[in-house]
This record gives sequence, C-alpha cells and structure tokens, in this order.
Amino acid sequence: MEISHLSLSEIPAGKKARIHRLLSKPDVSHRLRELGFLENAVVRCVVNGEGNLIFEVCNTRIGLNHSVAQTIKVSRFE
Repeated sequence: MEISHLSLSEIPAGKKARIHRLLSKPDVSHRLRELGFLENAVVRCVVNGEGNLIFEVCNTRIGLNHSVAQTIKVSRFE
C-alpha cells in the first residue's frame, strides 16, 4: 500500500518511505542531496520523537530537525 504526499516528519519509527520531492531552499536541498536524501531514495525512520528525528539513508543514520523533515515529501510503503 502506498500513500503519497506525506512529509518525512510524519513517517513513524520503523517504517520506510521513498523520497518524492525536496521543497526546501536550494542550499538546504543541495546539502540534503549530498547526504543521500535524493528523489526516489528509500529512507527508514529510526526515531520520530518530539525532539528527535533520525533516519537511515544509504546505510547511515542522520538526524534532522522537524522543520527540515517537513520540506521532504515522501511516499510511505510497508
């Protein structure tokens, strides 16, 4: 089952998502792509808490703040 147009910050811990689009400022989008947050990349949410968001992308765990994660649009899949 696939659900489109969620932000990365909405993905529960333990679930995977495919990145659809980056909507952040160009310099932030560029840095996110350098870190592996590319369109069509699969990311797994490791921690989704009030203060912490940790994602696994390209076999690396990366922490993002909520405001940045909200600019990353994804499709969740089980």
